[in-house]
Amino acid sequence: MTFDFEVTPDDAERAGRASTKFKGIMKELGVPAQIIRAISIAMYEGEINMVIHANGGNIHCEIDEDKITIIMKDQGPGIPDIDKAMQPGWSTASDDARELGFGAGMGLPNIKKWSSSMTVESEAGVGTTLSMEFTL
Repeated sequence: MTFDFEVTPDDAERAGRASTKFKGIMKELGVPAQIIRAISIAMYEGEINMVIHANGGNIHCEIDEDKITIIMKDQGPGIPDIDKAMQPGWSTASDDARELGFGAGMGLPNIKKWSSSMTVESEAGVGTTLSMEFTL
């Protein structure tokens, strides 16, 4: 089963809608609560990154027998230094994003923590693709 979501750029009030919708879908399908929690946290973190850093994007979710895969693609500025972005507390969030309570530099580290596996591919001026898997 596959599900696709659009993330609106620069709309912090709508951030989290995709992860909330997918959470409901997973509940209906009987996905274990601890897996739903992990996916919801990781997907929300990615969604927030898409809103505050990357002009929105698309989320593709695929549910298989043994795993759930989530691919988040944006066409933002890209991540110049992925290793640095993986360090807790490091952030390039704008002052506006920080005033809304975002930009603590925990997005990618939290995604890595909660997912079974994660990869980040990014190219300056082209965008970023974040792939994460969750073992069922």
